[in-house]
Amino acid sequence: MTASKRSGTPRPANRKRQLIDHSAQLFLRHGYPQVSMADIARAAGVTAPSLYRHFADKQSLLYAAVLTGVDDLQDCTDASLTAADGDPHAFLAAMCGSMARRQNASTLWRWTGTYLTPEQNREVVHGTRRVLSQWAELLFVDRSLADWEQRQLVWTLLSVVGSLSVHRARLSSARSVPELTAASERLVALTPSSAPPLRVPPHVGLPDDDRRTEILDAAARLFAERGYGPVTMVEIGAAVGITGPSVYKHFASKAALLIEIGRRSGARLEVGVVTAYAAGSGDADVLALLVDSYVSTITSIPDLSVSFNNASALAGDPGARELVDVQRRYVSRWTTLMTALYEIDDAQAAIAVHAALSIVNDAVRVRRGTERSDFPAQMAYLMRGVLGLT
Repeated sequence: MTASKRSGTPRPANRKRQLIDHSAQLFLRHGYPQVSMADIARAAGVTAPSLYRHFADKQSLLYAAVLTGVDDLQDCTDASLTAADGDPHAFLAAMCGSMARRQNASTLWRWTGTYLTPEQNREVVHGTRRVLSQWAELLFVDRSLADWEQRQLVWTLLSVVGSLSVHRARLSSARSVPELTAASERLVALTPSSAPPLRVPPHVGLPDDDRRTEILDAAARLFAERGYGPVTMVEIGAAVGITGPSVYKHFASKAALLIEIGRRSGARLEVGVVTAYAAGSGDADVLALLVDSYVSTITSIPDLSVSFNNASALAGDPGARELVDVQRRYVSRWTTLMTALYEIDDAQAAIAVHAALSIVNDAVRVRRGTERSDFPAQMAYLMRGVLGLT
């Protein structure tokens, strides 16, 4: 007899939802490949057999968690629409507040969609579109925007209002929500069809050994397509015409490959920083050039997105600290420019900066519109708008 039966303690009202919530938190914190069913059972305080009674495997649990996120997004939307009573500005404020309190809503799918089947992803997209159409119906009632512009704006808005989940805000909810709301209002006022061409920074080649470069390119491509976890060293070797053991002559492990991909993307971003400061005429222009440089980098090669999306796989690896420091220094350049432009503190600036970065990071991660030739220009335009540069 279990302890709960002996003591008469009732079981949780919704054990299945409890398991889903614990799994979502673990998947977001550690990355889907790094989390086992045993980890989830332990976090939820249940036995593994109890967990398997509800879910056949980890993938089915992930799918249930993602769908629950879509349901939560619908709940947040319904509550915000009721509170707003037809006022777009009130809706944005309510929605930002709701998402700040329920940061898992819709966020999990953007990080784990690679591990769902095409059918499952279609179901998630269908449910999300249904919610976002409600946003568009209220927000653009008085604007003459094409259907594609409305779709792009609400999908981008989803990234902005959910951006608190990807960084540790140094502001309380009472202070971060107004900043997030202001960024959202700047976004929905934009007109995507008026996006100017991207100012592509000059290409600067980075010195590399040819074979190492081939291996890094192949690994980055495979990690982007299938996620870091499922890809093997044998597959990486086959992609460049060598055996798996031969890859180890150049890189000691798969983690070493991921770290080197991160270093390479950091070097490219630093080149963009140097170019932006050299060519920019004032803080606003430098920041705008940084936006264009970042978009050009993340849309032209998979390194940056791969490094960012799989950082959790390097937890505990000494090399990971170096990459985190590089990323923080890079983001701090953006926040420093924002503080100078708008006379706000670093914490306030970070809200807008991370909201802007989430726009293109999310779109590339879920491959939303990436095949369009104007995708980079559209992303840069929307990011600059969130930062108040358009």
